[in-house]
Amino acid sequence: MSTNDIKFLRVTHLRGPNIWTYRPVIEAWLDIGGFEQFPSNKLPGFVDRLIARLPGLAEHRCGVGERGGFLERLREGTWIGHVLEHVVLELQSRAGMRTGFGKTRQIGDGTGRYKMAFRTRQEQVGRTALEAGRRLVLAAVEDQPFDVPALIEQLTEMVDELCLGPSTACIVEAATERRIPHLRLTDGNLVQLGHGARQRRIWTAETDRTSAIAESISGDKDLTKSLLGAIGVPVPEGRVVKDADDAWTAAEDIGLPVVVKPVDGNHGRGVSLDLREREDIRAAYELALRHGSEVIVERFIPGNEHRLLVVGNRVVAAARGETAWVTGDGRSTIVELVDSQINVDPRRGIGEDFPLNRIWPTKDSALRLELQRQGFEPESVPAAGRRVLIQRNGNVANDCTELVHPDVAEQVCLAVRVVGLDIAGVDLVAEDIARPLHEQGAAIVEINAGPGLLTHLRPATGEPRPVGQSIVQHLFPEGGTGRIPLVGIVGPGCTTEIARMVAWLLRIAGHHVGLACADGLYLDRRRASVEHSVNFDAGQRVLMNRSVTAAVFETHAEAILNEGLPYDWCSVGVVTGVGGAQQLGEYHISSDDQLYDVIRTQIDAVLADGAGVINAADARAVAMAELCEGEVILYGPGADLPSMVAHRAAGGRAVFFRDGRVMLATGADEVLLEELGTLPANRSGGLADDNICATVATGWALGLTPDLIGAGIETFEAEQTAIAGGVHVLKTREH
Repeated sequence: MSTNDIKFLRVTHLRGPNIWTYRPVIEAWLDIGGFEQFPSNKLPGFVDRLIARLPGLAEHRCGVGERGGFLERLREGTWIGHVLEHVVLELQSRAGMRTGFGKTRQIGDGTGRYKMAFRTRQEQVGRTALEAGRRLVLAAVEDQPFDVPALIEQLTEMVDELCLGPSTACIVEAATERRIPHLRLTDGNLVQLGHGARQRRIWTAETDRTSAIAESISGDKDLTKSLLGAIGVPVPEGRVVKDADDAWTAAEDIGLPVVVKPVDGNHGRGVSLDLREREDIRAAYELALRHGSEVIVERFIPGNEHRLLVVGNRVVAAARGETAWVTGDGRSTIVELVDSQINVDPRRGIGEDFPLNRIWPTKDSALRLELQRQGFEPESVPAAGRRVLIQRNGNVANDCTELVHPDVAEQVCLAVRVVGLDIAGVDLVAEDIARPLHEQGAAIVEINAGPGLLTHLRPATGEPRPVGQSIVQHLFPEGGTGRIPLVGIVGPGCTTEIARMVAWLLRIAGHHVGLACADGLYLDRRRASVEHSVNFDAGQRVLMNRSVTAAVFETHAEAILNEGLPYDWCSVGVVTGVGGAQQLGEYHISSDDQLYDVIRTQIDAVLADGAGVINAADARAVAMAELCEGEVILYGPGADLPSMVAHRAAGGRAVFFRDGRVMLATGADEVLLEELGTLPANRSGGLADDNICATVATGWALGLTPDLIGAGIETFEAEQTAIAGGVHVLKTREH
């Protein structure tokens, strides 16, 4: 291999907790060839060229732990795989996707091979950044041109297209802060928060509590007005019209000025305000019809447009719009004046990163009509000093939450309840949001399901509002996490038997249990799949099932290395030991000490209020106890194991055998599991003693009573025989 090459030997997306971190990462195996002899400080001009192309690298802390740490490493000399790691992270960051974590480790004995992992929130974006990062690094080494802006634009477009939208993302982030798990159910914005029977679903700012009837009502502005008017909520007088002439007739009946808008439009499209002339109303009718199925004419309400966000019968945010004007200079066209006086505002732009939209006089039909009513076209040149109205309300992006009068909040929440929505955006027009609506002739003009949250997250003026947290609190009140009891089991031995026994205990405790193990995927006693189900996708199927109230997962070291765990955290993590490294040579794992870092993933994923169940007879497994955030319960063949003695001396819980009987101990206190009879020595064909011990400890960790645990294990063999008969039938049918 030539010096100037980096080869990818393997690229894997680890979707769950893994040997690197709790979060999804892409792991790349690299062969840097001749670069092994040429760290960054031995590549003439490389560091300066790289920093010139990606200046943000100078901000990376790296292992030094402070700004400029990575730059210091570059100047001192670091290997090209480590450089690529930081380049990929910076590319994703420049594209608008937060990352942060990255790590590179050498494989083997210095032959130029490395494992490199980096955080990514979207696999395709991460893979594209990895390949592009390789090309950028090589171009910097060889002093070749590279179009970084074009690459950033490409990645940014991918982030916009493939990642969660800002409204959904803020809710997911708020859920993550409370350790509420989430699963993305589609390539779009449909997301599950929580697991199994405790899950909730969101789709942008709509939830599984959002009624289809209520959404339909809110989409019909005329029907919404009728319902609100019937209960005394102030709404503008108006009616649906059948054609342009009827629009003028309605305007005369209502009284000028009026508003013309589509009945079922959104985002302000096709809305024309403060209309007084017949021809303006006719033109506005045609515009509105292009954006909806019907057109409505309403009384014009003077004042500023406001948008209030209601979540669970509470106003949690409010924003105000404002008019946009330009002043003529006698030389510039309106298009030029808009660019020099309005679009020059750094808050204006294209896309979701800008709180205010860029204004396009030649492309916006409603804006053109507004200009025509004033006697102008976009290419007109207003006289010096002449003020021209460009937008009557523009972006509703100025936070005014603290100003909302209690009466206004009460009226708005009442309106949302009448429509039937749990989350809604309410548009109202008022001169002063700090005064009651009836005092100023203000009115509610629209109620919207699935409101955009960006206005409140990134206002043009004022404080951002924690609307994501408000929605999560609405879905999971009183500190709920959406979690169900979840058990993960890993290690040598027959972990399938342990998984099935634990599932059986949970089942007889009254749970609807999902089980993913080597024997298949089970929902209670029904075998939903005969396929080997120790994998990420099978695990996700269990967690998506709305009937599941508890879940059990068998995990193998290979599954952790290939995909990561199929869940983020577990209630109980069971480690039967650390062994079998000789079977993992293809992953560059050759010793049980290396395997330790794989198996510990199970203990790393235990919740703080959960428990790690660890085999006291395996010294490497016992060493994981200090890594567990939750309680540790040791199990083993006897009470005299040194690790067991030390653990009990510290007041810890333990499960062990004594004279063929199972004992449950908390510190020095011991309780005989009387419900489970004496186990004969050297028995054949029955359950393994170690597996029984591990199962008892797991049931105890889950809060099951000793009598239920004992009865469950006693009856499991009969259940196993029944299931085995069903398996035989299934296999016979397959043949």
